[in-house]
Amino acid sequence: MLSPTPLLLEQCVEVLKAAGEPTRLRLIALLRQGDLTVSEMTEVLGQSQPRISRHLKLLGEAGLVERYQEGAWAYFRRTQEGLRARLVQQALDAASPLDPHLARDAERLRTVKQARASRAESYFSANAARWNDLRQMHVSDERVEAEILKLIGRTPFDGLLDLGTGTGRMLELLAGSYRRAIGIDSSRDMLAIARAQLDDAGITHASVRQGDIFNLPLDRESFDVVTIHQVLHFLHDPLPAIREAARMLRPGGRAIIVDFAPHDHEDLRIEHAHARLGFSQAQVADWLEQCGLTVEHMVDLPADSSENRTLTVTLWLARDPRLLIASDDTNSGLTFSNTGTT
Repeated sequence: MLSPTPLLLEQCVEVLKAAGEPTRLRLIALLRQGDLTVSEMTEVLGQSQPRISRHLKLLGEAGLVERYQEGAWAYFRRTQEGLRARLVQQALDAASPLDPHLARDAERLRTVKQARASRAESYFSANAARWNDLRQMHVSDERVEAEILKLIGRTPFDGLLDLGTGTGRMLELLAGSYRRAIGIDSSRDMLAIARAQLDDAGITHASVRQGDIFNLPLDRESFDVVTIHQVLHFLHDPLPAIREAARMLRPGGRAIIVDFAPHDHEDLRIEHAHARLGFSQAQVADWLEQCGLTVEHMVDLPADSSENRTLTVTLWLARDPRLLIASDDTNSGLTFSNTGTT
């Protein structure tokens, strides 16, 4: 990876001026705990929305926070990469958690997150029966997740992207393996559940956002692992989604797809909005290869017929065959990024 360019003195002063105000430093401290809307930050700090928006604008201009739209709502997240973020991180690390302002903000933030969790729980409760009916038809989640962990391996990696993240389960399952993660989903209701689940698990190095998995609002070649867990069967044409996933992979990066093997449960089209009734190993493997990826592993997890489960779950692991190799003869600043092996 390219080493960050050192900041000029004026740039350091710009960053320190932007963060060097109590409200703005408190805002950055809040955003360390996850993405928030302006209204949520207003509720925590007890200040007017125009004032909070003004502070966020200044932080954004200094490259310390980022804004993204989710339907009619605007969310903010702190910038995690680069020397600007690192400079402010050092200031926050030096601050006492017993500071009365920070302690009060943390308590109010817990209240806001509890309200968020309650809204998510209401939606989940209303739809849980439908999801549980489907879950009872296939191999247990525990077996599927154990296989995913086996494919990922134990070597830590930098970036995870989870497409169609739903409730954010993949972000939670793999939290011990990645340094940063993003989950993308088109449903605000699902994202509300995912945020509540991440909050409950204390996972602050992952975030979720609304987006189109066919046209991701992300820089290409930014992730070491991309997961597509039980998503393809909702798509009439899965190939563009796989192509977009491949575009996100760094050289040597891995894609993991989890979905159903072919089946004849036509009722899933009506009751669960499935567009496709499963996929053969060869079909998904062909799509992966069309996208320039090399298929390394495929495995079927048959359902236990004794438990009246009838759907087989298939997992595919593919890798971007390019390698990022450092040259000893140049001062390019490139280093090999080890994404782990299985």
